[in-house]
Amino acid sequence: MRALVVGNGGREHAIAWKLSQSDQITHVYCIPGNGGTARTPKCSNIAMGITDFEGIERFALVNNASLIVVGPEAPLAAGITDSLQGKGFEIFGPTQAGAQIESSKAWAKQLMESSGIPTAKAAVFEDAESAVDYVRTHGAPIVVKADGLASGKGVTVAQTVDEALSAIKAAFSGRFGDAGQRLVIEEYLTGQEVSVLAVTDGQTIRALLPAQDHKTIGEGDVGANTGGMGAYAPTPILPSTLLNRVQTEILEPTLHALQRQSIDYRGVLYAGLIITPEGEPKVIEFNCRFGDPEIQVVLPLLDMPFDQLLLACTQQTLAELPPIPWKDAAAACVVMASGGYPGAYQRGFKISGFEVANEQGAVVFHAGTKLTGDDIVTDGGRVLGVTSLGDTFEVAIAQAYKAVDAIQFENSYHRRDIGHRVLK
Repeated sequence: MRALVVGNGGREHAIAWKLSQSDQITHVYCIPGNGGTARTPKCSNIAMGITDFEGIERFALVNNASLIVVGPEAPLAAGITDSLQGKGFEIFGPTQAGAQIESSKAWAKQLMESSGIPTAKAAVFEDAESAVDYVRTHGAPIVVKADGLASGKGVTVAQTVDEALSAIKAAFSGRFGDAGQRLVIEEYLTGQEVSVLAVTDGQTIRALLPAQDHKTIGEGDVGANTGGMGAYAPTPILPSTLLNRVQTEILEPTLHALQRQSIDYRGVLYAGLIITPEGEPKVIEFNCRFGDPEIQVVLPLLDMPFDQLLLACTQQTLAELPPIPWKDAAAACVVMASGGYPGAYQRGFKISGFEVANEQGAVVFHAGTKLTGDDIVTDGGRVLGVTSLGDTFEVAIAQAYKAVDAIQFENSYHRRDIGHRVLK
């Protein structure tokens, strides 16, 4: 079988890397891919836009790529699955209707509230004046979210009323384009955040190993939100007893709610949760795709061919699979970013040290890179995700940082405290 992965980030490199390890996969095409996928065995990049659905269809047909895995949320929200359905492909990724669970926070919130799924209390606003009045009435801390897709940067956890009002003003002034013309403002929940990436065939849903990421740019989990500066799995904050509650109280009810709306959801249901001080899991938000960098610690621990799991979802045979096997290990990923990220940054710096990092047992997933001649150069804000496995979190984290220290590029930045919650 030949596979096609849509996207060019660290998530897509991890997907292509894991697929390429399967004996059943002869080749993986990446549209458009990055510097890492260009050098991954059995992989090749194809220069094409991720929303060029007609072009993707033609390429897949001509090159017999029967399994299509859609990485990012944007093409899912734009309807890539709808466009390719019925064309002879196995497509892993929800339809446009299903992708609303991420593309519209207001829609997702209504779905949760109508189905009794535990989540923060919230209100939806389409004008700044009403939103401002709500914040002044309820006070801070409070959370302001752009309704639509904003590349992970549309959420402000406001500690003061003035900070919330600034977020409202920024959204309605066009900072996030159409995505910010409607806001969801919700109560602030305390506790630890955890990511549960689940796969579903529309009838059955199974959780993968729970992971935790570090969303802010600064050490100590402070500063501006990013797409994620590091992650680790399996997190002890969600033991099996609590994960079972997430399954029965959140994942299965959400799938049933989608079914009631006649949505055939085959792909990832990513539950971003908070575990309150009382030990109660509540949904912060849902995503319709794998998390990045969470998937970069989950997939290296998966102890079965990835294509088997994806095909069970596309072919609606997930219930027939035995329990998903996992390696008995801990995984840690440290993101190396361009200096200035998540603000302005420069591109085009040569990256060195991959060989040393690989010799140390790390897997280096490329996010914002490209191949220029024989060189890998920086081409994004988050550049690399350096992942290591170990018998303990202490070993995995130490090995990841040892590999990070071997990799060099100008103006690089990374946090030195990834995994601090699980270090003894």
